[in-house]
Amino acid sequence: MISTIEYLSLLIIPLFILFTVLYGTFKKVRVYDSFVAGAKEGPAIILKIFPYLLTIFVAIKGFQASGAFDYLRDAFYRVFAFLGVPIEAVSMAIVKPLSGSASTALFTDIVQTAGVDSMATYMSAVIMGSAETTFYVLAIYLGAVSIKKTRYLVPVCLIADFIGILVAVTVAKWFF
Repeated sequence: MISTIEYLSLLIIPLFILFTVLYGTFKKVRVYDSFVAGAKEGPAIILKIFPYLLTIFVAIKGFQASGAFDYLRDAFYRVFAFLGVPIEAVSMAIVKPLSGSASTALFTDIVQTAGVDSMATYMSAVIMGSAETTFYVLAIYLGAVSIKKTRYLVPVCLIADFIGILVAVTVAKWFF
């Protein structure tokens, strides 16, 4: 059963590409020319969003290097300690909205230090799957379409992240 699923998972992308080419051909679309036209737009999009990417990366590194991350983590840990939330999961909850790669590195560290079957690992894994890299996504998407006035966007996204993290903690405690 598992080998069949693994085999099918290897075929999904090639079958999707084949389907796309066949569908485009059936609809009389010049598939290769359309692909090349889309690829030509790629470098322009990268150049357009690069300043936003650079800004968010510098902001994240400044946040970590200034000690603000440790201060914020300790403050949140004091608030959520009565719920039995490990400090590692609090760290994950803070890092995940900032950076996907940083949260992946943190998760790897949590698994290595706390162990595979620890509550910190379970909660961190669920947080990884239920929270978004909010600031990274906002920097990319808003930068790509040049939106300057965000008004309620950041607070609403952070509230959604907070709710997702609370649900993740609840689910992890419930199932594990």
